[in-house]
Amino acid sequence: MFNFFSLKSISVFLTILVVCASCQSPKVSGETSAREVNFSNNWQFYLAAQASDSISEHTNWRTLNVPHDWSIEGEFKKDHPADLGGGYLPGGLGWYKKTFTVEDANKITIIHFDGVYMDSDVWINGHHVGNRPNGYIGFEYDLTPYLKYNGRENEILVKVDNSKQPNSRWYSGSGIYRNVWLKTIDKLHVDTWGTFITTPNVSTERAEIVLEINLKNEDAEAQDATVITSIYKGNIQVGTATVLASINANDSKTITQNITVEQPQLWSVEHPEMYTAKTEVQVAGQTVDEYTTPFGIRTFEFDLDKGFLLNGEQVKIKGVCNHHDLGPLGSAVNTRALERQLQIMKDMGVNGIRTAHNPPTPELLELCDTMGFIVMDEMFDMWNNTKSPHDYANYWKEWHQKDLEDFIIRDRNHPSIFMWSVGNEIQEQWNEQGVITAKELKAIVRKLDTTRPITVAMNPPVNMPNADVTTQFDVEKASLNPVAASGVLDLIGYNYAHNTFPFHQQNFPETPFIATETTSGLQTRGYYDKKSDTLKRWPVRWDLPFDGGNPGNTVSAYDQVSTPWGSTHEETWKIIKKYDFLSGMYIWTGFDYIGEPTPYVWPSRSSYFGIVDLAGFPKDVYYMYQSEWTDKDVLHIFPHWNWTEGETVDVWAYYNNADEVELFVNGTSQGIKKKEGDDLHVMWRIPFEVGTVKAVSRKDGQVVLEKELKTAEEAATVKLTADRQTISADGKDLSFITVDVVDADGNFVATAQNQLNFSIEGNGEIFAVGNGDPTNHESFKGKTHKALNGKCLVVVRSTDKAGIATLKVTSDGLQEATITVTTK
Repeated sequence: MFNFFSLKSISVFLTILVVCASCQSPKVSGETSAREVNFSNNWQFYLAAQASDSISEHTNWRTLNVPHDWSIEGEFKKDHPADLGGGYLPGGLGWYKKTFTVEDANKITIIHFDGVYMDSDVWINGHHVGNRPNGYIGFEYDLTPYLKYNGRENEILVKVDNSKQPNSRWYSGSGIYRNVWLKTIDKLHVDTWGTFITTPNVSTERAEIVLEINLKNEDAEAQDATVITSIYKGNIQVGTATVLASINANDSKTITQNITVEQPQLWSVEHPEMYTAKTEVQVAGQTVDEYTTPFGIRTFEFDLDKGFLLNGEQVKIKGVCNHHDLGPLGSAVNTRALERQLQIMKDMGVNGIRTAHNPPTPELLELCDTMGFIVMDEMFDMWNNTKSPHDYANYWKEWHQKDLEDFIIRDRNHPSIFMWSVGNEIQEQWNEQGVITAKELKAIVRKLDTTRPITVAMNPPVNMPNADVTTQFDVEKASLNPVAASGVLDLIGYNYAHNTFPFHQQNFPETPFIATETTSGLQTRGYYDKKSDTLKRWPVRWDLPFDGGNPGNTVSAYDQVSTPWGSTHEETWKIIKKYDFLSGMYIWTGFDYIGEPTPYVWPSRSSYFGIVDLAGFPKDVYYMYQSEWTDKDVLHIFPHWNWTEGETVDVWAYYNNADEVELFVNGTSQGIKKKEGDDLHVMWRIPFEVGTVKAVSRKDGQVVLEKELKTAEEAATVKLTADRQTISADGKDLSFITVDVVDADGNFVATAQNQLNFSIEGNGEIFAVGNGDPTNHESFKGKTHKALNGKCLVVVRSTDKAGIATLKVTSDGLQEATITVTTK
């Protein structure tokens, strides 16, 4: 149970999970069940020239599949009203329509949208069935009263209005950008998001599973039902329960079932063990509904002294914040692209994800369940007060309760979710209205879930809108934030303010802590400033225009630049690492994202915050975290080795599992370096000479790893590497192909900026291209793109036919190269 009153800890001995394949759509797009089918293919789309356009005035519809983001198809323009927050891409008003037939008039037919950005209206056969302003929450409509049967066609029409700009501080995308499902269910059925699974008592010997199941009867007569739920681990049944229930006509009832699982396999970051609850509803011996709920079993607590404990073991949360866009793919959801992002993070040592700052797509949470991430599930970026003129605050009064309830009910059974965040950097946090709203939101959450702590990601703990926050934190008066000081929150969460972290126990002796957002380091992959040990805070003031920086809007990839409200990567991690009572942190950000190009404005159109760039290529600091957060042997040296003869170069090395690193240039030792105290890297300042730089790490005198960089000659060709050369022929699966510019000897040319051209033959298409450059204005949907510092990305998507797809890359002055991807 959740222990609200313990002065030592906040405990949750519970686990969960609801993602019903039928309700939450966690299935890979295209999969079907007895209850529903994926309804994402063969839509018609029209992008209006202006918001006042009527669809009756044209017939120029385009056939496509959703998820679809029309903004990513547009041009980057400085005068787009979404401005820098939206990445200078267009919004607008779009229409989608689709025809279909329904066979069984005795069933209930429901259309479910996982997310539409934004302000959507839906009609069926000319009947308006609803409006939903929120662009991130799932919603559905009962189409049954308006349907035609006996082979007659029905038409569903969706209007998506993202014309009121700006409405977001980051790139949102536009359209039906998540999956759509058509559900056909009996009049007696398990309701949408209708199961809630908890485990109030867990030990290594047994786990008590409690299921609350909401049955809905839309029949004109009362129904007597037999409800049978079986628990499975893989294909093996490990428990079952049967309950009889009578449900009145046009009514609903929540029933409870209790099942004991012997010797449970607990969910953890390293071993994310999953179970499945299969609920069968029978009437007169006939099955009328089946509902499947994946879940996990675990215990956790946030302790005042020990931080975060999972299944009784201390775990430091090593998390990242990510926005919902998928880089060159835009906001359109793709399961493989999400999986790739999470795998890149996992390989870095990340064990936590914060869904900044909105409800995520269901597929992300399912992946976090099965891959093992500690999720901070976040709902709101604003409450009553706007941050952008047309943002969600305009809909707050009417919609916030409904949206928050749906969010909690949808997500509350995921074993990967360990805390709810009901706000991010809310403007009301500085006054008593913020306390009132926080109490209201907490009450809404508590009514639906008592098993997880509630937090708000708050700003630095003093109200100094014009302060230089690097020098004016009052670390002993952090509780000046009224929401933080109110006692409403179960977890104190700060964005930045890393210098206050060691004082947390003094300021909040009864409330555990999580660093909800940290760092905001700034880097462009492959660019390096001199000298590397000169720290820079860009922009100088958050509230004033920035006229400094580098030519070409670059930022050094040494860990030496951050925002003034943040820190370098090393600065914050050293503090989090030092104190056990600090549960962990979520870094801003894991990946670069479109929009918010701090510290710059146009022509920059995407962020510099990511540990990984927009194309998915790690920046150098990735390996600092890998050396700290994983057990694998790490030795990473940088920068590249293409400079001017005699130029002074700072060579950094991130390493672990070794006592020392020795650096050689053309075989001559440059000295041995060892990390001292809390150092996280070592550095040599040496003159450049053409040839080879090599680093050797040793432990107890034995070589652990060797790494070398060579001076590259003129670019000669490209090397193509696919993350997967065999993908599914489902029209959705992706192969991410890295294009490396190399010289005649195969050495990587780290300064290459060649213009690359792409073509494809066979059973595949070029779905997106990118290079990670925040200033590049070439289309992500084009067939040509420049390399950024030797690298470019091509994303190949399968068709629905098996075969092969051959990608060809050409460039003036370079030998062409090809790679083949098999689809089956």
